[in-house]
Amino acid sequence: MARKAEVQILNAPSDVISSVKFAPKTNQFLLVASWDTSVRLYDVVNNTLRHKFFHTSPVLDCAFLDSVKTVSGGLDNTVKLYDLNTHIEHNLGTHDAAVKCVEYASMVNGILTGSWDRTVKLWDGREKECVGTYDQSAGKVYSMSCIEERLVVATSDRKVLIWDLRHMSNYVERRESSLKYQTRTVRCFPNKEGYVMSSIEGRVALEYFNPSPEWQKKKFAFKCHRSKQNEIEHIYPVNAISFHNVYHTFATGGSDGFVNIWDGFNKKRLCQFHMYDSSISSLCFSEDGSALAIACSYMDEAETPPEPYPEPTLYVRYVSEQETRPK
Repeated sequence: MARKAEVQILNAPSDVISSVKFAPKTNQFLLVASWDTSVRLYDVVNNTLRHKFFHTSPVLDCAFLDSVKTVSGGLDNTVKLYDLNTHIEHNLGTHDAAVKCVEYASMVNGILTGSWDRTVKLWDGREKECVGTYDQSAGKVYSMSCIEERLVVATSDRKVLIWDLRHMSNYVERRESSLKYQTRTVRCFPNKEGYVMSSIEGRVALEYFNPSPEWQKKKFAFKCHRSKQNEIEHIYPVNAISFHNVYHTFATGGSDGFVNIWDGFNKKRLCQFHMYDSSISSLCFSEDGSALAIACSYMDEAETPPEPYPEPTLYVRYVSEQETRPK
């Protein structure tokens, strides 16, 4: 029997879905963090909720360290390590404010957490301790992304700090965002050449690490996730970005309820999926690029909430080559 192109996952969280992450080397297991204080593990192939555990406050991000260990953080300021096999949880430590971002850094075999306390911390998951605290003097950490030795941190006052995980005594470079409005998310290119970032004002920018004028000429920004109704342009935040590791194209998700796939290097939109139930709050391609997890959650963007109030929903779309490969 042919597999459906898109599946709605059962037993979605009851409040805003903040983060979706596929397990390494598989498109079967999906980790989901939510404002309902839960972190859930889904078997998306069999459409079952395999496991869930809780924080004491809304969870803002989660990540896999390997196929069985996860890390998560949120408004309780706590970084929690959880073993899906043994069901043992361990509080690694805390920040002085909410933990907004969680990343596994394979190069240093460590856990990176970014917080509204204006720091990034590096944790040793085996020794279960913090091994470094790095001041992001530019503001609260809103989003971060690492690829091998590079760490890109986007902060509350539109600053971007670029770090080298091998030499964390100081950042390598501090940049101003090329987008005029608040940063929503940042993701590094899989080829390590730069990063993509988005803003609340329906724009996405491609930036390059190489400071030479020749490379800097390549950078550009574009408008997206906008619509016209009665000659009035409606502009929506771009909440989520995820890269396809094989083709290096990327998906964006906006508060307009749409997911677009882009070929950034050729400045083209490859496709747009159907309109979803509500705002796209998080996206994640599986490692092989065959599946895209799509989280939909109403994020209080409208002055008056829609009726009926949209419930959070979770989908896995099995994408085709036609949708994701550069033309």
